[in-house]
Amino acid sequence: MTTHSPDGHAFSRSTPVRLWEDGFALDPYRYYDALRAQGPVGWAELAPGVPAYVVTDRRAALDLLHDTDTFSHDPRPWESTVADDSPVLGMMRWRPNTLFADGAAHLRYRTSLIDTFDRIEPHDLRARVHRAVRVLVGRFGPQGEADLVGEFARPLMALVFNSLFGLPDSQSDRLEAALGKMMESGAEAAAGEAEFGGYVLDLIAARAERRGDDLPSRLLDHPAGLTAEEVTWQVFLTLGAGHEPTANLVSNALSRILGNPAYYSTLTSGARPVRDAVVEVLHHETPLANYGIHYARRPVSFHGVWIRAAVPVVVSYGALALSAGPEGAGSAPAAEREVPGGRHPNDASHLSWSAGPHACPVRQHTLLLATEAIERLTQWLPDLQPVLPRERLTWRPGPFHRSLTALPVRFSPRSPDQPGGPS
Repeated sequence: MTTHSPDGHAFSRSTPVRLWEDGFALDPYRYYDALRAQGPVGWAELAPGVPAYVVTDRRAALDLLHDTDTFSHDPRPWESTVADDSPVLGMMRWRPNTLFADGAAHLRYRTSLIDTFDRIEPHDLRARVHRAVRVLVGRFGPQGEADLVGEFARPLMALVFNSLFGLPDSQSDRLEAALGKMMESGAEAAAGEAEFGGYVLDLIAARAERRGDDLPSRLLDHPAGLTAEEVTWQVFLTLGAGHEPTANLVSNALSRILGNPAYYSTLTSGARPVRDAVVEVLHHETPLANYGIHYARRPVSFHGVWIRAAVPVVVSYGALALSAGPEGAGSAPAAEREVPGGRHPNDASHLSWSAGPHACPVRQHTLLLATEAIERLTQWLPDLQPVLPRERLTWRPGPFHRSLTALPVRFSPRSPDQPGGPS
């Protein structure tokens, strides 16, 4: 069986599906169809010359995510086979943190993170989000137009996470720029990784010298006894995993809401909760589209495919989505296609939070953050209008994420100082 990518590249069972090429960002669902055509486990490239198995079947994904005897999260055997300048290393390189650990080490790191984040009260997180939204509306609100990616979703996450990690607002641009380069896995990926690493090192050095009321200080003082280096890498993971996917979750949800005026009106009127829109994105346009990377400890037969050791096995949360296209139309069975603005009968049926021992430990914090951000923005600016129809929006390149380059909107100009704003 052979299909074609948007740029004319032929897909076949013997040819890796190239998730790094420009066409993937343009229309990933075509690529997912090609992977599905290969069976539960497809064959792809994450970057030129970097092959990977890609799991596109829900049952196979769950088996992978729960089988710690057969599969490991430690990428070091694979790293030795990859060029030092590979653009995907920033997202896949081994570091001593919970994402790349197994067994007792993983449990120790994960427990420290869960305990630390559990000390963030919902009302505190909500207040931080409200403050960040007010700051950003103060910047672009009087203009009557904005880019809700570059001027809202991404800087919002930088402001919120900087406040949680004890850094001033002035550091937000530095965080945002470094993570954007690293996530795209392009020519600037190594520079982005280095810049982000420097950002985290500076933060931990300051907290090791003087504690504060922030997450790094709590990690340094946790009973697990993490070293300063181990805390550095937990923060590296947490900032990266928290900022970029959550920013994409917010912007993807806003694009879907604003692209459907009838749906938008039900949200702004309070007839339906914003949380529904956020959950729909996790079902149909998940922001971290391909990740959950494992490595077989030894060659093994897995769902009809012979898996070699030291080759990445990627979970395609994007391909697992119940919708086969951004508006719910595509090759998925009709019964599984999204009704725009319709509630999915089971909000837990997607795998965007992963599953098994490495499932996202802070999903409730993420949902609260994204939901509050959108609710607060639409309270400040209730007449948001998209400048472009959704099909004309463009997406950032990269094999791992589903991320808009921009979301231009217009609205009635307003300032946070005007009367009648959110309380």
